[in-house]
Amino acid sequence: MVSMVKNLFSGKNNNKNTSNELGSNAIELATQRQLIWRRFKRHRLGFTASIIVVLFYLVVLFADFLSTAPPVDYAAARGYMPPQPVKFFQNGHFMSTCEVTGERNMDTFLMEFTENCDNAEGISFFGKGYEYKLWGILSTDRHILGMKDQTKDPNAWIHLFGTDKQGRDVFSRTMHATRVSLTIGLVGVALSIIFGIFLGAISGYYGGLIDSLIQRFIEIIRSVPTIPLYMGLSSAFPDDWTINQVYFMITVIISLFAWTDLARVIRGRFLALKDEDFVTAARLNGAKTMRVIFVHMLPSFYSHIIAQASLSLPLMIVTETSLSFLGLGLRPPAVSYGVLLKDAQNVQSVANMPWLFIPAIAVILVILALNFMGDGIRDAADPYQEV
Repeated sequence: MVSMVKNLFSGKNNNKNTSNELGSNAIELATQRQLIWRRFKRHRLGFTASIIVVLFYLVVLFADFLSTAPPVDYAAARGYMPPQPVKFFQNGHFMSTCEVTGERNMDTFLMEFTENCDNAEGISFFGKGYEYKLWGILSTDRHILGMKDQTKDPNAWIHLFGTDKQGRDVFSRTMHATRVSLTIGLVGVALSIIFGIFLGAISGYYGGLIDSLIQRFIEIIRSVPTIPLYMGLSSAFPDDWTINQVYFMITVIISLFAWTDLARVIRGRFLALKDEDFVTAARLNGAKTMRVIFVHMLPSFYSHIIAQASLSLPLMIVTETSLSFLGLGLRPPAVSYGVLLKDAQNVQSVANMPWLFIPAIAVILVILALNFMGDGIRDAADPYQEV
């Protein structure tokens, strides 16, 4: 009996040792990307934040589909309408909203709205609404939520987050603002990565006079006060420019002053690696300078570039939001986080129309999620972090 127990426990220990050996062998044979992904999944806060970021960028891709009303459609009769809650199992409908009627108060000159749930209007998934082009290609009028009977009133929309002063739907404008602000941040980070990698690599690889000139240029850029510079550049935009042209120039301007930190990080890495054996071997084999830089040296710290970029993305979004809020960035009829928050900057909005601050919640959530995701990627990319 004792021998059977010993054999049983020894079998368990053997199984544990076998599983440990398999796990250690898998780690030893894993690539750098697999190790980074393994560490990142164990970073719960960063991994959860990355899911939230993915959801926000799904909003970027499907902003029109998620919108329940045209973002620029206005009507003074529904100005400052409070949010319409979605009700379930009412008047024979699975989902419905109450009929809302407004009347102007002659003392405050504000619209006062009352709900009549006896005339509830049915809502359906993938219902019909305003027509749009999905990704600029496919024409459709389907939305995630729509009125069941659009023939009663073609201009009847669902206002989940209420309306602003001009009667425009806050929910739909928040969806489109997410698309504009997050794409500005993404494109700005992409441009800053290109500038930072190129100038940082050249500076660190060649050194000497070229390094000194590039570093002095970086110091000059970092010493320029940004707000007066943005004011001067924004006032230089021609009045006849379209929204797309202003959008492109705002993206370029933001990226021109965001690449300096990345360039210094890459310069330091190149100074540390340019005398390594694998770099010397590549030179002796006749590899050209650009091949040595971009094929042999740069891939060795891709993870650091990704971590730096993920931490720069929220800064880009905050910069665009601040500029648009101050009137130096995008302006109406363009829709961005800054434009929406500018409409909610007076005391009257705080007291009477708190739903106008819902876009601020979206800004806080996406900035926190991007920062936490960046911290997770940075920790996962650390070669000294436990696997």
